[in-house]
Amino acid sequence: IKAGADEDLLSYYIGPRSDVLYELRILNQEQRLGAAKLAAEKRIEVAEAHDIAKAIQDFSRLSQIPSEFTRHPGDAIAYQCWKRGKQKRDLAERAKLIAKGLKFAHSDSARQAIESLLQDFTVTPSRSAPLLPVHRLQDEDELARIIPLVGRFPVTVTDIKCTESLSVEEPFRLVTVGDKQTIVPLPGWQAILKAIDPVAILWPSDQLPRSIATRSEEVLLVIDRVFAEWDVNNYYLVERDNSVSLQWFDSPPDVTILGQLVLILRAKNILDEKNITEPWQMDD
Repeated sequence: IKAGADEDLLSYYIGPRSDVLYELRILNQEQRLGAAKLAAEKRIEVAEAHDIAKAIQDFSRLSQIPSEFTRHPGDAIAYQCWKRGKQKRDLAERAKLIAKGLKFAHSDSARQAIESLLQDFTVTPSRSAPLLPVHRLQDEDELARIIPLVGRFPVTVTDIKCTESLSVEEPFRLVTVGDKQTIVPLPGWQAILKAIDPVAILWPSDQLPRSIATRSEEVLLVIDRVFAEWDVNNYYLVERDNSVSLQWFDSPPDVTILGQLVLILRAKNILDEKNITEPWQMDD
């Protein structure tokens, strides 16, 4: 109605023929009107209407149509018959597609293209579209978590408190960040996913409470700012003398706790970084 269909066409699709019109729902309004006119003209049944709608939709997606065909819905169906007919070795199947193409062809050039298949028996091999590269996240450690970076040691109490938390949008863990905020992606390990208000800090290993390496290296501290109550089993980021440090306490401390240590991440240690992006190779 909105596309300006005439009364005869509207009357045709009232009642039993509404099922044919229903099959054209995948088309846009302009395409649907043209397909509806064609289906009424050719007295198309519901079983064939679905294939016609699909042929018109696929034809509309072509970036460039062959010169023999026009954008008319009849030519769209004729094109599909012409294309599929060239791929058939079986003469009976080829003949059925030629007959169907001639039934729907609107332009003379489209009709001539279909008729050419009666003399040209060259078979054009069909090409199947490649499979879509679909993957599904299976394990929690595949769900990366983005954490705001406070900065590099030394940092101030203000730096810790003023670093904004990030909101995560499931199921793909989308994160919106500000223009000047630095973030760091971490694997979805259980400790990382359980953290409520985590921030990260770049920290020299020789400034840790205990040694973790023979040489000094920069590591990444993940601190959960929610946990500010002392527990003997955890390390804490604390404020002492207007500076920030990481410490363990065997009894309740008399300093301000800024957060609990979640983990310390060391930098990757890969001898040949390019090797992980290449297929496995076997040496003789």
